[in-house]
Amino acid sequence: MSSAAPVSACPLCEGDGGLVVLRHEKFRVIRVQGAEAADFPAFYRVIWNSHVAEWSDLSDADQVLCMRAVSAVERAVRDSVQPRKINLAALGNMVPHLHWHVVARFDWDSRFPAPIWAAPVRPNDEARWDLVRQRLS
Repeated sequence: MSSAAPVSACPLCEGDGGLVVLRHEKFRVIRVQGAEAADFPAFYRVIWNSHVAEWSDLSDADQVLCMRAVSAVERAVRDSVQPRKINLAALGNMVPHLHWHVVARFDWDSRFPAPIWAAPVRPNDEARWDLVRQRLS
């Protein structure tokens, strides 16, 4: 089920997808970097290493393993930066390779309470983001 070969046109098969914070034989956890994370420095992904598109492509055991990883990342982020909420999402519309988004949200962030991909409703509070970045380093 989850032994699909890498796909050459898939960015998550061709590269790590961000700063690797944990590497497991079946998945990796990355901290999102660059422009995508500029407004959300506590943005992580749990990426399944094999190229599968859907949650149901995983065996029951692999689903448990993957969700335990997502939960562990969520707990670690909550403990380190105390967000108002953690957003979890597995979309795959842009990159059809199974990955979970784990994003710390704060009631003062530029898009709260809308999704991180929505238009900003207020300016970023860079001083607060700097404190979050310090806690993550």
